[in-house]
Amino acid sequence: MLVEDIITPLVEKQIWARSGKKVVRKYRCTTGHRKGRIVSKIGQCFAAPNIKAKIRMKKTRARLGARMARKARRTKRINPASIRVRTMNRSGAGFKVPNKRTAIKKRKK
Repeated sequence: MLVEDIITPLVEKQIWARSGKKVVRKYRCTTGHRKGRIVSKIGQCFAAPNIKAKIRMKKTRARLGARMARKARRTKRINPASIRVRTMNRSGAGFKVPNKRTAIKKRKK
């Protein structure tokens, strides 16, 4: 019997993400406190939560949530690194992003 038969391996999904202006490899947590969150190291999925930071972020989102969302939308639309990340994380290889004008014309018909 092998150790692999007893212990289930961690299956954290590797994805591409932005770190400043660079594109880097990160992980999406599938288990733990941070399930669904993107982290730079797998060990962070199981780290103890920082309660003080959690409360501070909750207050910040209550105060600036709409502004943060607008800035994030603009960044994801304009920043070349964000556009690259979006295309690299698509499941289909060679998937082409539709042209905005073409998509609008198709909707009007």
